[in-house]
Amino acid sequence: MSYTKRVDGRAFDELRPMSVKVGVLENALGSCLFQMGKTKVLAGVYGPRQLYPRFLRNPEKGTVRCFYNMYSFSVSDRKRPGPGRREKELSEKIAQALEPAVMLEKFPDAVVDVFVEIIQADAGTRCASICAASTALADAGMPMKDIVSSVAMGKIGDKICADIDKYEEDYEGGATDIPIAFMPRTGEITLLQLDGEISPEDLKKAISVGREKVKEIYEKQKEALTAKYKGDKQ
Repeated sequence: MSYTKRVDGRAFDELRPMSVKVGVLENALGSCLFQMGKTKVLAGVYGPRQLYPRFLRNPEKGTVRCFYNMYSFSVSDRKRPGPGRREKELSEKIAQALEPAVMLEKFPDAVVDVFVEIIQADAGTRCASICAASTALADAGMPMKDIVSSVAMGKIGDKICADIDKYEEDYEGGATDIPIAFMPRTGEITLLQLDGEISPEDLKKAISVGREKVKEIYEKQKEALTAKYKGDKQ
């Protein structure tokens, strides 16, 4: 089915309005409030600290552990409180997307805990969580190779779209969700998932467009960190 126009009027490769703020949690080592359209995510970083139980420790490198939680009131149909199977799976995927960017060899036997809270959801929560968590890690001063930036690509009907929203995610004409995360400086992909069907050619196009769009997100992440750094110096 042909998808001729996005409901919110955006171009097919256009991101929703975005805002990034760091240092928003007083008691966290690093924190970030990341908003993409109506999706709003708060991330806090704690650690590094000794990992328990001991058998989980790695003497050669540390561990990034993520806890993804979606508030009951974050969606219009109200979800059941507490982490379910989806939350546990997303926690693992977000941690896996972050790990390549963090210099874990700097703190063997230790763990860095990243808590991600979905305050409001309109699709793309996994990608927004990665952006928030990565920026919070940078805010915490973690040794990193790069910030990780992520975007929810999708094939909606017959069109490749960037930063899909809930309407597009549920599009009756056919929707394929393609969350992607990159380290923008090197272009390395740290997360690539696929929910739906897509041709190899369209997948390559989605990755190519995603690689370009995360550069816009990356700039916003850096601007937020720079603004805080300048403020601390004054």
